[in-house]
Amino acid sequence: MKPVVTAKSFSSPCVRNCCLDDNDVCLGCYRSIKEIMQWSNMSDAEKSATLDKSQSRQERARQKQIELMDSFQ
Repeated sequence: MKPVVTAKSFSSPCVRNCCLDDNDVCLGCYRSIKEIMQWSNMSDAEKSATLDKSQSRQERARQKQIELMDSFQ
């Protein structure tokens, strides 16, 4: 049986390192400005989807950094 997810399971992923890139995505938590502004009004399902998207954005950003570093070697 899956554990029940409560609203408390979805505290804001903000890491207080806010800086938006050219696409209006925070470089601290990797949420879009729209997602940040709507967070408190999102359902648990929307918050879960947002966390999945932000994790994917973070992974892509890290991969780009690795590729950039590799290009200098």
